[in-house]
Amino acid sequence: MPRQARLDAPGTFHHVIIRGIEKRTIVKDEVDQKNFVSRMGEIAESTNTSIFAWSLLSNHAHIFLRSSEFGLSRYMRKLLTGYVGFYNRRHRRHGHLFQNRFKSIVCEEEPYFLELVRYIHLNPLRAGLVKTMEELDHYKWSGHGVLLGNAIHEWQNCDYVLNYFAQTEKAGMSLYRQFVCDGISQGHRPELVGGGLVRSLGGWAEVKALRRIGQHEASDERILGSSDFVETITSEAHGLARHQFTGEKQKREILLTVTKVCAAENIEALHLQSGSRRSAIVRARKKITEILVINLGVSLAETARQVGVSTAAVSNTIRRLETKKSEYSE
Repeated sequence: MPRQARLDAPGTFHHVIIRGIEKRTIVKDEVDQKNFVSRMGEIAESTNTSIFAWSLLSNHAHIFLRSSEFGLSRYMRKLLTGYVGFYNRRHRRHGHLFQNRFKSIVCEEEPYFLELVRYIHLNPLRAGLVKTMEELDHYKWSGHGVLLGNAIHEWQNCDYVLNYFAQTEKAGMSLYRQFVCDGISQGHRPELVGGGLVRSLGGWAEVKALRRIGQHEASDERILGSSDFVETITSEAHGLARHQFTGEKQKREILLTVTKVCAAENIEALHLQSGSRRSAIVRARKKITEILVINLGVSLAETARQVGVSTAAVSNTIRRLETKKSEYSE
C-alpha cells in the first residue's frame, strides 16, 4: 500500500516519533544526547516551531510540537539530516541511522494536549531508564524536568503547558507534576500512538460500543482526534493537495528559478536534461535543487524532473547540503 501524504499546516499540533533503523541505537553517550537536544532546540527557535514535550531514549525519540510556516517536514529534515551527519562523522560510520520516514500524528488540542505531554514525559520511566518520579524529575533527556524548573531550555514552550494548570508558575508546576504522577498507573497508552479509529476514539471498547448502536465515525491513522476533527483536517489536506498539484504560482516559481540559475551559469535549460556532467550544468542542478526543495518546498520528484536526475540523486544532494550547513554551525 502506498504511504499517505504527510498532513501539515502552520499551527498544527504533531506527535512525532523517530526510530533507529532496525531498532538500533540513535545515541550512544551524553555527547550524542547533547547534540541531538541542542540541535532540536536551536532549529525550533530559528524556525518558530513550538516544542511542548519531548523524550530522547536510546533507540527512539518523541517530540510534541506545533509546526510553523517553515513546515514539519522541513524542520524534521533539517534536524535529522544534520544529526546523522554529526553522528556518522563522530562514530566513523556511513549510511542510514533512522527509519526512512519519521512518524507524525496530527493531534486535536482538546482533549489530547495534556495527555500527550504526560505520555511522552513518562517514556523514560516506562522504559526503565529511571525508577522513580524523583529520578524522572531530574532526568536530563526529556522535557519533564524543564517544566519543573530543574533544567533550562529556553526553546521549550513551558508557559503554554503550565498555563493549563494554574496562572502562576509555581502552582502550575505542582499541579503538572501531580498530573504526571496520576498517569503512571495507566501504563502504555496504545490509543495515543496506535492506528486510525482505535486511536481517535480512545480504544477498542469505544469502537465496539459505537458499532453496536450502528454509529460510524470518521478516522485516519495519521490523526488523533474526534470524527469532526478528522473530517476537517482531511478535507483541508485534500484541498491543499489539489491546489499544490495545479498551483500556477508554484509553476511560475519553478520556471523563474530554472531560468535565473541557467542564465547565471550561461547554459540552456534543456542542458539540464542532457545527462551531461559538465561543471556548469552540475552547479546549476545543485543550485536549482537547493532553491526548489529547501526554499520553495517543491517535492523531490518534481525537482528531479526539472533538473534531469533521479529522485534519489536529489535526496542525496539535499542531504549533503544540509550536512555541510550543520558542520558550519557546530
